[in-house]
Amino acid sequence: MTDFDYMVECNARDIALMLMEDENISIEEALRLLYASKTYENLKRKNTGLYFQSPGYVYEYLRRELKL
Repeated sequence: MTDFDYMVECNARDIALMLMEDENISIEEALRLLYASKTYENLKRKNTGLYFQSPGYVYEYLRRELKL
């Protein structure tokens, strides 16, 4: 696993936990929402630099995308 992959996965884990807590949903539902999102697609792209941001910052992008 590269450092980049590790950063993406740590962000994804933390974002899924925030979704679970804020929306009172299961881990499966949180991951489904995250992995199907444009935010996650951008998180996986090095050139966006989104992977380098805090999970809270990325989570706000996801909330806006999902209109939560």
